Amino acid sequence: MERFSLMRTLAGAAIRSELQYRANAVSSIIGGILFQITGFIVVWIIAARFGQIGDWGLAELTFLYGMRLTSHGIFYAFFSQMFELDRVLITGEFDRYLVRPLPPLMQLFTRKLRINCFGDLIGGSALLIAASSGGVVDWSPIAVVYLLLAVVGGALVEGAVQITLGSLGFRFLQTYPLRASVNEVFNVYGNYPNVIFPTALRAVLTFGLPIAFVAFFPASVLLNRADELSVPAWLASIAPLVGLVLFLIAVRIWRWQSANYQSAGN
Repeated sequence: MERFSLMRTLAGAAIRSELQYRANAVSSIIGGILFQITGFIVVWIIAARFGQIGDWGLAELTFLYGMRLTSHGIFYAFFSQMFELDRVLITGEFDRYLVRPLPPLMQLFTRKLRINCFGDLIGGSALLIAASSGGVVDWSPIAVVYLLLAVVGGALVEGAVQITLGSLGFRFLQTYPLRASVNEVFNVYGNYPNVIFPTALRAVLTFGLPIAFVAFFPASVLLNRADELSVPAWLASIAPLVGLVLFLIAVRIWRWQSANYQSAGN
């Protein structure tokens, strides 16, 4: 509990530091919203042109996009500093993390806040609300709880992948290009129904890079389309739990690889 109290203090300090420049904070949030709207417009144009994408209508595609974007916003709010890991290791900033009363990974997470994550959260929430108004989901208390768990689980999936790849930095130092490329794959392929891809690619996006567990599987459950999946319905329904398990495994890998850290000697 003491560690989490320290983590909240560091996270609060990171948020306050970003809000010191309010115009920059507001413009970053607006920029994040506009960027994500641009991405959704592409999906909307394709759906408007062909009517459906993989038998998914526009309302269902909007719901899927909203879930993926909300999960990405949560991921960005908590784990965005993974993209700064190379700099932290090369400059020797990681040395300071080793002598503080908080796990180094938590210190990295609370190092700074990328304020544009709120643009993703606002945009994703707006799309979810817009799609839900079309009656695509039979809302019940259980469905609401599942949605909340699913978007958090999706964020944990993205976080787990970035932590696992980032842990390679303790051996190779420069891993940002790989992590940035994987992040782009999540952002592109996670916006569309997995069923539109060839069988081999569906397997890669499920068991290689677990993108399907971020939004597609839980969205299929909420939209009552789980029977159309190429995996058992029970596997799709436990997507939030899969996110938690992958995150815990990634943390263990981080601890294992961090033993190879060598100070920059600055």
